[in-house]
Amino acid sequence: MSANQTGTANRISTFLLMIVLAVLALSVIALIFGAQAYLTGNDTVALYLFAIGFLSMGLAGYVLIQSRRRMAKMKIEEPKIMTTVECRKCETKDIREFERGDFVYKELGKCDKCEDNKIITAIYKIVKDKEKPFTI
Repeated sequence: MSANQTGTANRISTFLLMIVLAVLALSVIALIFGAQAYLTGNDTVALYLFAIGFLSMGLAGYVLIQSRRRMAKMKIEEPKIMTTVECRKCETKDIREFERGDFVYKELGKCDKCEDNKIITAIYKIVKDKEKPFTI
């Protein structure tokens, strides 16, 4: 995995992170109000506020962990880029993987068969067809 893919796999969306932080803040507030209610003698209210605070804190942590796991499982496949090399004279055609520095009409050297110059005639990426859903 390249450094770019690792960074995106561990990144969580800003919107989700803001929601999780808001829920965490509200759970801390519920725990503080629960402690105040316990100190004033309202045991039933304190119990409910503690339950709400701890459950929401656990839920926020669970959502955060699951979203990190899901992002780590997502695989970003880099497209395969191919280069077509042809001889002008004998029309020999070779297909190889793209190399840094390749461009169309670049002369690569002598042909093995006729000793004329070979040039790059095409650069393209291979697109995998997505499976079509079964329809009746």
